[in-house]
Amino acid sequence: MVCHGNICRSPMAAAILRGKSLEIASPNFVVTSSGTSAFHKGEGPNPLSQEVWEKHGFEYRHRSQPFSTQSFLDTDLILVADQTNRAMILASTTNSAEKAKVFMLREFDPELIGIDPLGRNAGELAVPDPWGSGVEAFEEVFAQIEQAIDGLITYFTKGR
Repeated sequence: MVCHGNICRSPMAAAILRGKSLEIASPNFVVTSSGTSAFHKGEGPNPLSQEVWEKHGFEYRHRSQPFSTQSFLDTDLILVADQTNRAMILASTTNSAEKAKVFMLREFDPELIGIDPLGRNAGELAVPDPWGSGVEAFEEVFAQIEQAIDGLITYFTKGR
């Protein structure tokens, strides 16, 4: 999971996917998160982000870390929160195999399947950054992320 600062969206997404993946036998998800910025390196999650995921029953320990190109070797999927972060991750790829691992998280949202991440409606795939907003914004982001993760799990356990 990748967002900008790695304190709001990506740790929330990691908390949700990690929690939901514990309920399934296969595939085995190993979940990490990072940011395209090192601005918050070593910090814990945004308190509102953690409050929201814990309110919904998810546990996750987190310390912000910048994205590493090692992730292209260590992971099968790199799920990004928005187009800016997608572009930054794609700019760090060196081959087509690395590029093929990068997806917008909401590409797996059943209501958004078919939206081209490079197309006219690509903005609909973005998870908005709730940083600096109130708990309501974090709840909205939680709902978007959870719907996408439910779609992701369905995709990998049952197919589309």
